[in-house]
Amino acid sequence: MLHSHPVEEVAVRLHPQDDVAIAKTELREGLLLTVEEAPGPQELVVCEPIPVGHKVALRPLAPGEPVRRYGQIIGFAGRPIRPGEWVHTHNLSLQELDRDPAFGADVRPVEVVPDRQRRTFLGYRRADGRVGTRNYLAVISTVNCSAHAAREIARHFTAERLAPFPHVDGVLALTHCLGCPIQYPLLQRTLAGMARHPNVGGYLLVGLGCETNQVAALKAGFGLTGPGLVIQELGGLRRTVQAGIAAVEEMLPAVNAAVRTAQPLSELMLALQCGGSDAWSGVTANPVVGLVADQVVQQGGTVVLAETPEIYGAEHLLTRRAVSPEVGHRLLAMVDWWREYARRMGVDMDDNRSVGNQAGGLTTIYEKSLGAVAKAGSTPLIAVYDYAEPVTARGFVFMNSPGYDPVAVTGQVAGGCNLVLFTTGRGSVLGFKPAPCIKVGSHSALYERMADEIDLDAGQVLAGVEMAQVAARLLDLVVAVASGQPTRSEAQGVGEAEFCPWNVEGVL
Repeated sequence: MLHSHPVEEVAVRLHPQDDVAIAKTELREGLLLTVEEAPGPQELVVCEPIPVGHKVALRPLAPGEPVRRYGQIIGFAGRPIRPGEWVHTHNLSLQELDRDPAFGADVRPVEVVPDRQRRTFLGYRRADGRVGTRNYLAVISTVNCSAHAAREIARHFTAERLAPFPHVDGVLALTHCLGCPIQYPLLQRTLAGMARHPNVGGYLLVGLGCETNQVAALKAGFGLTGPGLVIQELGGLRRTVQAGIAAVEEMLPAVNAAVRTAQPLSELMLALQCGGSDAWSGVTANPVVGLVADQVVQQGGTVVLAETPEIYGAEHLLTRRAVSPEVGHRLLAMVDWWREYARRMGVDMDDNRSVGNQAGGLTTIYEKSLGAVAKAGSTPLIAVYDYAEPVTARGFVFMNSPGYDPVAVTGQVAGGCNLVLFTTGRGSVLGFKPAPCIKVGSHSALYERMADEIDLDAGQVLAGVEMAQVAARLLDLVVAVASGQPTRSEAQGVGEAEFCPWNVEGVL
């Protein structure tokens, strides 16, 4: 006679209405499980091997019947599904959902932290009042044709050459493949956001001369007063690099004069991101980040969620938190734009899922999105911004962006985010200079396998550690990193290559 195991021993059921549970260990064929159901416990037999992180059906599902996880619809049965069966791409499909946006239904007042409990970090207070968590000098190319010059200028400033300037975190080259001939207004906003970023103590613009995105026009359009070099005017690459090195050397003493001082946590603006997600991301790492996001908002700070294709199917959870119908409608308009954009590109919104997402147990974009929005915690959605638009509101806001991590983070940082919280279940080596990037792993096996990359193990939650306790550790880490402690990606010098402005419509 087989011994029956409570489903909670080997899997995670997130909501009483869920039709599936997530396997904590590989479920072998023939395993007998007991599921608590009304009116009483039910037994099921696992029908086939089910990988870790994948879904096991808890009840019979007829073709076309909605399948729930998180208490929300993640898809529809594509054929009859038996209790104990593996639920994945072979038997789960998508249909359009008509969910009630219920604008503002879940808005609750923010529980503001009393002054005596306010936390501080050591940051760089800039002349415009914003606060940086790092102090870089940036060399910014206006066009791909000046990218090599920008990189050569930055590479000159080795650790040895910067030794006399201990308060300078480095000379950073921000280069890209854009700048001519179309989409330069969006690129200009992104580049200006980096030049004016609170983590950038000084900057140098480098252009070619004949590009659409002119150095002079960028400076005039955004009130930039820093120096700019034009290769064609200076007579070529070598002379431009020499002039750039001289310009940076002239700026270094002033950038080095900045010092860290105690600043309130309200001066933090966190970019909330996920990449290489798996089925555990929405169970551990993303909810942990959501708790930290709530605490930063309660301290008067700002958190910025992005990746519009990765809220598709979960947008109703955000509109219910919108402080006004106008904010909710602005969010939905962005989702509609992406639907049309995907149609024009000949792809489906469900194509957002990567090979790694699927291997990690995420079956549909609805399932991925429902887990992703957990990063945003529970406070009201107070504003919605376009890509790389300067974020001026305090609280929880949303920024329109693609789901591709480097492009999305570029927009958030250009908008003013001075620190990135990045969750991953499959693993990531992403950094993002000039903003430090704290990576949170969704399960302990990943943390142990990629210990050089992952800053915090949220998989402790699966081992029974209280989520609030893990969130407290993450908040302590946020304060430490904001105060200068290097992240694991920073310790390896990672972060320049991730600067990737959004190229919306390609080139002519």
